[in-house]
Amino acid sequence: MGRDESGTLARLREHRKQRFEPTLARHGGRLVKLTGDGALVEFPSAVDALGAAIEFQQAMAEVNLGQPEDAAIVFRIGLHLGDLIVDGDDLYGDGVNVAARLETEAPAGGIVISYSVRDAVIGRLKATFDDVGSLALKNIERPVQAFCVKWNAADWQVAAPSVAVAAPVLPATDAPLALPDKPSIAVLPFQNMSGDLEQEYFADGMVEDIISALSRFKSLFVIARNSSFTYKGKAVDIKQVGRELGVRYVLEGSVRRAAK
Repeated sequence: MGRDESGTLARLREHRKQRFEPTLARHGGRLVKLTGDGALVEFPSAVDALGAAIEFQQAMAEVNLGQPEDAAIVFRIGLHLGDLIVDGDDLYGDGVNVAARLETEAPAGGIVISYSVRDAVIGRLKATFDDVGSLALKNIERPVQAFCVKWNAADWQVAAPSVAVAAPVLPATDAPLALPDKPSIAVLPFQNMSGDLEQEYFADGMVEDIISALSRFKSLFVIARNSSFTYKGKAVDIKQVGRELGVRYVLEGSVRRAAK
């Protein structure tokens, strides 16, 4: 950042758009919030969470091949399975705190998980787990038994990332994201038809409520708000959006305030 702040931020945004968000979409992850150079994500299952984590770290490892060590962007990931406090679209609680502290224990480009995650995924994913002992984590009263995740790169091959070029290009239409196994949907920002800019908040809030409600159905795969809202204010082709986000269904709509 000190040497090239704008370039670093641009690469970070590219990683989020080209690798992080599509990985979440394939595994049913919900991006709760961005935290500076990090993110808090919720998954419907521990298997989905770890699968997404390994896939993303493998994609980053492939991108960073040949990059100078001081130029490559690497991530650390911590995973925990536990109770949460839900406040609107945000999450709090001991479960979030444990995951955040485990992230700081992960090696660069690595993943550290709690015993509860390891117990839920063992034998269900192509990965091994090195016991790193019971860790005394900051502001966590009890020690947490943790494991460092290892995997074979050949078992986690991902699609080659898009290559940034100087001239603008259209998204590839012949290489859509793989559709999830269960019904999948993206809810696009609704168009404000009232002519009142203050109604934008109402329209956006309605869409967020719809996304939140649909996400409660475990049988349904719903694209995170941060991904679908990248299309806000743009003229879109629904079929193209479906291909780009890797979903079978796309919901769009409009809102108009009625006179009293």
